[in-house]
Amino acid sequence: MTRDTRKNRIPAWGAGLALWIAVALSTACDSDQLGPSQPLPGQIAFTSIVDRFMRIVVMDPDGSNVRILTDEGQTNLEPAWSPDGRQIVFTSWRDGDANIWIMDRDGSNARGLTTHPSNDRSARFSPDGEKIAFVSQRDGSYDVYLMNADGSNVVNLTNSPSSVDLDPRFSPDGGTILFCSTRGSDPANGEFSLFLMRPDGTGIERLPVEGGARWPNYSRDGTKIVFGSSREGGDPEIWMVEADGSNPVNLTNSPGADDEPSFSPDGTHIVFSTRRGGTPEIYSIRADGTDPVNLTQTEFWDAMAAWSP
Repeated sequence: MTRDTRKNRIPAWGAGLALWIAVALSTACDSDQLGPSQPLPGQIAFTSIVDRFMRIVVMDPDGSNVRILTDEGQTNLEPAWSPDGRQIVFTSWRDGDANIWIMDRDGSNARGLTTHPSNDRSARFSPDGEKIAFVSQRDGSYDVYLMNADGSNVVNLTNSPSSVDLDPRFSPDGGTILFCSTRGSDPANGEFSLFLMRPDGTGIERLPVEGGARWPNYSRDGTKIVFGSSREGGDPEIWMVEADGSNPVNLTNSPGADDEPSFSPDGTHIVFSTRRGGTPEIYSIRADGTDPVNLTQTEFWDAMAAWSP
């Protein structure tokens, strides 16, 4: 495990400039805070380009206690927590192509779960920790797959050569998998919509969410879904709907792309990626969209945040 040195890399001559930039960004970002307004539970894993490679990083919900878990020289991204918070599953190119890997929460004991010579990525645990849903091109197009948590018994759940299926997420009760798909859309624009299916791949149905949707996540009680969408035109924003797709609310409504949302364990906050200040950063907001906080505050590329259970 490597301690983070990213926040100590501003040149000495740039201290005054850094202060000016911080004030400017705060003003430009509609008075976004530079620190948390209250203590929050859990930890946040995310992807950061620290030197040249994407690496998995963990921090406390206030942006402090930053730890780099993966080594320079390896491309690792898309972290997601096990239900007990003891492990992190992620995508890695360390063996030459994208595969699903898992490691302990401190970065130790890393091991590969898939070895197929195709792109396997975007893994998420089932609530009981026994299964992992992920995305793969091993049958041609991108489909949603399911496997045991040890990497065995891989099954193609969507098996749709005519569509692109991405971003699988289990519902908190484990009875449903939410995912994004281009099925049913105009092939010319390839717009993604939200779909549901049972964990065995049956019962696929589309949620009534219009205008495109990516990176969905359930609230911890399963009553809400957050996702990124450009449904109003322009940059993606963070939207929230009821679990049935009704009552859409724009939570961010801010210049700059906002995407990849994830709820806090207590359901009071949402962490997400944003480019509102230029370089991608990790922000948090309250679940009603208020109180935006910049958690990373670096010149580095920080995205793909996931809040621990």
